[in-house]
This record gives sequence, C-alpha cells and structure tokens, in this order.
Amino acid sequence: MATLRSTAPHFVRCIIPNETKSPGVIDAALVMHQLTCNGVLEGIRICRKGFPNRMIYPDFKQRYTILAASAVPKGFVDAKKVCEAVLEAIQLDKNDYRLGNTKVFFRAGVLGRLEEMRDDRLAKIVTWLQASIRWYLSKKEFKKLQEQRVALLVIQRNLRKFLQLRNWLWYKLYIKVKPLLSMARVEDEMKELEDKLKKALESLEKEEKLRKDLEHQNVKLLQEKNDMFLQLDSERTGAGDLEERLAKTVSIKNDLEGQLQELQERLSSEEDAHTNLSSTKKKLEGEISNLKKELEDLQLVIQKAEQDKASKDHQIRNLNDEIAHQDELINKLNREKKQMQEMGQKTGEDLQATEDKLNHMNKVKAKLESTLDELEDSLSREKKLRGDVEKNKRKVEGDLKLAQEAVADLEKNKKELEQGLQRKEKEMSSLAAKLEDEQSLVAKLQKQIKELQAVPSLFFSLCPSSSPKRQQESQNFPPRVTHCERRVILGVHFWNAQPRGSRRGYSVSPLALVLPYTLTPSRLVTFLGS
Repeated sequence: MATLRSTAPHFVRCIIPNETKSPGVIDAALVMHQLTCNGVLEGIRICRKGFPNRMIYPDFKQRYTILAASAVPKGFVDAKKVCEAVLEAIQLDKNDYRLGNTKVFFRAGVLGRLEEMRDDRLAKIVTWLQASIRWYLSKKEFKKLQEQRVALLVIQRNLRKFLQLRNWLWYKLYIKVKPLLSMARVEDEMKELEDKLKKALESLEKEEKLRKDLEHQNVKLLQEKNDMFLQLDSERTGAGDLEERLAKTVSIKNDLEGQLQELQERLSSEEDAHTNLSSTKKKLEGEISNLKKELEDLQLVIQKAEQDKASKDHQIRNLNDEIAHQDELINKLNREKKQMQEMGQKTGEDLQATEDKLNHMNKVKAKLESTLDELEDSLSREKKLRGDVEKNKRKVEGDLKLAQEAVADLEKNKKELEQGLQRKEKEMSSLAAKLEDEQSLVAKLQKQIKELQAVPSLFFSLCPSSSPKRQQESQNFPPRVTHCERRVILGVHFWNAQPRGSRRGYSVSPLALVLPYTLTPSRLVTFLGS
C-alpha cells in the first residue's frame, strides 16, 4: 500500500498465487495463466517492442549533454542536433531510440541506463573537482609554510646579529646619533606634509561635494527609473490582454486579406478566360453565320438542280450523257451537302459546349462576387470590432484607475482594521490576565470553603461535650453565654492543650476559621479572660 500511495499506477491487477489459499505457495502455471488472460504479458511485450519513454529535446539537452560535452559545439545549437550528437557519441544502439519532430523516444529500460551513465559521469566530475580543490588547498598551505620558514630564518639571523652588536660601543653610539641626523629634515618634511594635507583636504572637499551631487542625481534618477518601471508594468499588465486580442484580430485580418487576394487573382484569371471565351464565341458565331449562308446557297443550288432534274425528266431517254453528267453533279453536290451538314452539326455542338462553359463561368463569377461581398462585410465587421476593442481598452484603463483607487482605500481600511485588531488583542490579553487572577482567587476561596466545611466535624470531635469535665466547665460560664459560644471556648482550650504532633496536619487552627462566624472579638476576649 505504501508503494501504491507513493506512485501513480494506471491500473491494479490482482493475481491469485494458489487455489488452496495457502501462504507462501506460488503456483507458477496458475500465475502465468492469469497474467496471460489479463493481458499483462501482452502489454509488457508491446511495451518492449514500442517506445514508451519520451522526452522533449530541450530537456534531453539540459540533462544528458554532460555525457558527451565534447561532441556538442559551443554557442547556440538546435536541441535536436545536440540530442543526435550525444546519442551517437555514447554509441547507443539506433534500435533503442527514435528521433521525432519535437521529442526523442526510447525503448523500455534505456532511460535507466542513461541515468546510470549520467550518475557515473557526475561521480567522476565530483571526484576530479574534489581532488583539484584539495590540491589547491595543499599547495596554498605548503606555500604558506615555506614563507613562514623563510621569515623565521630571517628573524633568527637578525636576532643573532643584534645579540652580537648590542654591547659594542660604536653600535650604541650609532643608535644614539642616527635619530639626530634626521631632526634637521623633520621641519621641512612637516611643512611638505602640511601642504600635502591641505591639498588633500581641498581635493577631499571637492570630491565630497561632487559625490553628494552625484548621489543626489543618482537618487533622482533611481526614483525616475522606479516610477517609469511601475508605469511600464501597469501599462503592460493593462494592455497585455488587449494586445493578445489585437494580435488575434490582426492575424484573422491577415488571413482574410490573403484569402481576398487569392480570390481576386482567381477572379481576374476567370475574367481573362471569360474574355477569351467571348472572343472565341464571336469568331465561332461569325463562322457559323458564314456557313449558314453557304448552306443556304447550296440549298438554293440543290433546289435549282432538282428543278432542272424535274424539268429534264422527260428528256432522259434522249439525253443519257447529259443525265449522267447531271447525276455526277448531283452526287457531288450531295456529298458536299452531307459534308456541310456534318460541319454544321459539329459547329452546333461546339457552340452548345461554348454556351455551357460560358454559363458555368457566369455562375463562378456570381459565386466569386458573393464571396467578395461577404469578405467586404467581414472586413467592415473587423474594423467595427477594432473600434470596439479600442473603446473597451479606454474603458478598461478607466476601470483600472478606479480599481487602483479602490485598492488604496482597501489597504487603508486594512491598516485601520489591523490597528483595531492589535488594540483588541491587547485588551484580550489584559482580560485573560484578569481572568487568571479571578480563577486563582476562586480556587483559593473554594479551598477555604472546603476547609470551613470540614471544621464543624473536626471541632465537635475535638471538644466533645459529653465528658464530665467539659460539662463541669460549661456549667461555670455565665448564663448570657450561648451553647455554641461555650463549645467554641472549650474547643480553644482543648486545641491549645493538644500537642503539635496530634493536630491532624493543620497548619492553622480550624477554630480560627470558625470563630469570626460565631463570636465577636470583644465577646471572645471577655470569655477567654473569664
């Protein structure tokens, strides 16, 4: 369960180890059968054949470039090229990975090997770094010891020389005379030092004044910079959404303009084709009219020939040659007529096809004109939307100013509430202290009440009135003394007569607690005195 809670499994498969419910017994065939039926083995096989692990190129570059840093050139390089170079440098099998457009895919277990290689590489780098640091520190310490050794030798040599020369009279004279030689130059040196000091003070004052001016200018510039940054941040935050919406609107407008340009180009090409077809149609119509005229002429000729044939039918027997000639002429004319009819039919078909194509072009032109109208309408809507966006921008800026003022008021109210809360907390702490004092006083009073409740039984046990001696003493009291006052006085005498060890652990006499409630001080003094 701890493993399940620490991971994020997609599903859980329950496997029965055996059918006898015996602990520690695993039926291998039963477990294998369940894994096969559940599809776990098939899923593992598919996972091993596929590429379940994937990583985007920038993450791979950041994490695994350390495996082959020498294979990656310096400067900015595409993450995909870096990934390919690193995988080739570490000699990873090409069947274990695939390079996609934005990600690199790995087979199962390949990422684990890459992590182990990365850990080994990091361990080597850390070891080398630690060795270099220790070498540098040891070298520094050794150099310091060498300098100390040289310094010790110099000090020892100078001390030996001093011990040899300190009792020499000429050396003593040299020590006394040497300070006197430089006394003559002390005054000149003092004057020079004073002049240098004055110059240094003057330059220091100038530099101090210049420094103050520069600091003042720097403070002003920093203030202006902060104000400008604050203004820039407010403008950025306020105009961010509007810029995004404006960018979307501009992109939509650019797309629509591109579509409009394409449609205009197509419209111009269709218009050119339409003009060409119109000119072709005119040419064909002229040719058709010419052919119709020729056909009419031929029909007239045929009619004349038929008339001649009809008129000369009576001369057939006598004019066989002329009839044969006329037959040949008629056959020839028939052939020409047939050719003309075929040409007229073909021309009619071409004319019909041209008319159909012209109708289709007219439909396309109407469709393009409607599309152009729609695009113009959408462009006008976009312009209107842009005006609305600018209007909303001004409105948002006004709302932002109002919101800033409201935030300032809320912060002021918050400060006042915090101050009031602090005052209330102080009052609560003082009330809590008073409550603790009252509780301690109540506990003390409750303790006294318990002791007072225990006094009567103790008192009556200490001074029983049934003894003959107490009865005799009680008879000696004056008649004005009450029965309770008699018992109290007898109890006082009895308490004083008791040894200290037998007073049952009371530090104060219980009678001292009950006397104020039974006797007044004057009566108690009177009775005790009597």
